[in-house]
Amino acid sequence: MFINWGLESRKWQLLLSHLEDISFVKAFKSVLAGTSISMLTPNRMGEYAGRIMFVSEGHRLTAISLTLLGSISQLLITLVMGLIGLLVFRNTQHLPSDYLNIWVWVLGNIVFFVSLFFVVMLALIFLGIGRVVKFLSGFGVFKRFVNHISVLDTFSRKQLLRILFLSLIRYLVFILQYLLLLQVFGVAISWHLCFWLLTIFYLLMAVVPSIGISELPMRASVSVELLALFSSNVIGIQAAAFGIWVINLAIPALLGSLFMLGHKIFNER
Repeated sequence: MFINWGLESRKWQLLLSHLEDISFVKAFKSVLAGTSISMLTPNRMGEYAGRIMFVSEGHRLTAISLTLLGSISQLLITLVMGLIGLLVFRNTQHLPSDYLNIWVWVLGNIVFFVSLFFVVMLALIFLGIGRVVKFLSGFGVFKRFVNHISVLDTFSRKQLLRILFLSLIRYLVFILQYLLLLQVFGVAISWHLCFWLLTIFYLLMAVVPSIGISELPMRASVSVELLALFSSNVIGIQAAAFGIWVINLAIPALLGSLFMLGHKIFNER
């Protein structure tokens, strides 16, 4: 858990360095505060509201664009890995007969091509974020908006790739977390196959609308639909889904709420 959120904190620290220098500890508190707020919003879109509490008041609106850039990098990795997972899964030998259902096949192809479209779009936006800012600056109607996102034009291609690399490492960390928990709860699926099944799981969780605080039932049902194709240990699959939700969302959100409370009390004093 600490490696997972530590990597995200380092990524946030690097993103924010284009506005102001903050310590790793402060970045860590900021990230967990964002997690706390995001638990109450669809697909954790309100994450920025918690993060900017720890940013200087004059930089808060601009920091929102940095939060979005970091989210795009993580989403891009999730979609790319999920697409690879779909391809691997489709070529897996000895698939259960249920998978051969025509509707499942059609749904899988729809998810694949929709995800592929968004991967291309997000990659173009992320790696060409400077061009996007310059393009928008050419329209007077976006002038006030561009003033708050102009910081994105200061990122070099090397810095963007570094952010993307941290997102990849973090992604591999929470895949490993899930693999370990499934092993703990006796879900007997080969590591190779389970890895790619989990990439599909996170792809689906990224594209399906949900609210963090009520996300657990959806996580449990989606993981069962995927993993139960290769393991009959449904209780173990559900227990692992619950464990991941507690470790990666519930506990960090609780810590984040405490950090926000402490920050508010400190500022009032």
